Amino acid sequence: QVQFVESGGGLVQPGGSLRLSCAASGIRFSMYAMGWYRQAPGKQRELVARITRGGNPNYADSVKGRFTISRDNAKNTVYLQMDTLKPEDTAVYYCNGGDYVWLSWGQGTQVTVSS
Repeated sequence: QVQFVESGGGLVQPGGSLRLSCAASGIRFSMYAMGWYRQAPGKQRELVARITRGGNPNYADSVKGRFTISRDNAKNTVYLQMDTLKPEDTAVYYCNGGDYVWLSWGQGTQVTVSS
């Protein structure tokens, strides 16, 4: 059974940082590109960062230069380091495949950027 468990969210002031983690199970993690997605209230879920099997990252323009995605294949875990956070980054953050997207999503982790 495919499962994604996200953690690390919270309330942070503008300009602050957070590091999100996502533990995957039920998949051959090292064989897949992975992605971080977010969904803000009233908006569609969007892909904000993706990392290939080989560790090459790419980012949505809205987070480029501020977010860093990484992976640890030994731990079946993908990370998202978020720096210089803005109020518009407020959303629930999820991980899933970066190319192939599984039907099952985790509960996500809430990130709120507010003073």
